[in-house]
Amino acid sequence: MLGIIWGIIVILFAVWLIGLIFHIGGALINLLLVVVLILIIWNLIQSARNKRK
Repeated sequence: MLGIIWGIIVILFAVWLIGLIFHIGGALINLLLVVVLILIIWNLIQSARNKRK
């Protein structure tokens, strides 16, 4: 499951970076960055919970 989440994070970050470089997408680019940050935080929390078990 964590591999899938990291894959989504990488894809979203790449799309955000492409949109930032080519100035396309407007507010969607910032929304993608927020989604990436939320997924990273969620992934770190899940990793910490799995290590406790």
